[in-house]
Amino acid sequence: MTQSGGQHSTPTDLDMTVDEEIARVEFGRPHVVILGAGASLAAFPDGDGTGRRLPVMSNFAEILGLEPQLDALGLDHRTRNFEDVLSDLVDSGANSDRVAAIEARIHDYFFAMRLPTEPTLYDYLVLSLRDKDVIATFNWDPLLFAACARAHQAGIVPPRILHLHGSVAVGWCHAHRTAGSSLATCSRCQKRFEPVPLLYPVRRKNYSAHPYLSSAWSELSNALKNAWILTVFGYSAPSSDVDAVAMLTEAWGPATSRELEETEIIDIRAESELRQTWSPFIHTHHYRVERDFFQSWLAHHPRRSCEAMWAQLMECRIVSKNSLPRVDSYGDLVDSIRPLLAGELKAR
Repeated sequence: MTQSGGQHSTPTDLDMTVDEEIARVEFGRPHVVILGAGASLAAFPDGDGTGRRLPVMSNFAEILGLEPQLDALGLDHRTRNFEDVLSDLVDSGANSDRVAAIEARIHDYFFAMRLPTEPTLYDYLVLSLRDKDVIATFNWDPLLFAACARAHQAGIVPPRILHLHGSVAVGWCHAHRTAGSSLATCSRCQKRFEPVPLLYPVRRKNYSAHPYLSSAWSELSNALKNAWILTVFGYSAPSSDVDAVAMLTEAWGPATSRELEETEIIDIRAESELRQTWSPFIHTHHYRVERDFFQSWLAHHPRRSCEAMWAQLMECRIVSKNSLPRVDSYGDLVDSIRPLLAGELKAR
């Protein structure tokens, strides 16, 4: 690990050194991270390992090549958000075959995505959290799932991943109520997992339509109730997700009851706008806004974000940064967190 600032040449009792942070592994409450499309775009600005671009709703039809189909339907999609266009199409009740074709195109586009060989921002995110922590994502792509698989292959247990709108990477066994790779089989019945349906960007989503989705939201609700830090990364809380935001708000509870917890927002939008959007999750000054993941609390205190935040807020310590280094190979990234992994092993 590399140290960047905050370390005094003559530490006092108020200083929490990097070595002390590495040794502290006592915090059991989770760090919960919620990902939106902006996180995928930040992680893969030049596309995935095959060059496929990650879309957001403003360029969704263009990137996925849906413009001819929408033009054939006479829909104004160039000046409108794709969520609104698809919602209107579905609400009309007509052209069900065209809607099915659009949905199939969406699924196939994301299913073909692959993780690059070099470390990605998703790899940094996964390795910066422990198995007590949770990443809940609204994104359909398989890249976060692949980053977790890569961590597993390196012998590291990743955080719990919840796909709130489904994912092309996730399958489900109805008989044994268990999830896994959409390409794998259930370990109990040896039958191939059935694909988890994607919740497409329409105004009325049925979050209880599939047991995996219902389970994911239930797990997120429990995690949010117990969370010590909440990070919202690239999620704009769009109008088509009003029900989702309501469920998140209910799980978090009144901001007045979260006077000790911290909320961090990673987003390129103005702080004033973000402060207003996420006000139900913010108690007074207990929030921070960063435009870049590598400037976030999570990146500066990987795998010890909750311990470091507790030391700073509750113990009034001066906490040194133990920032993730920028490296070119996944092996080097894993090597950089080995002192933290050793600290976790020693604490067992």
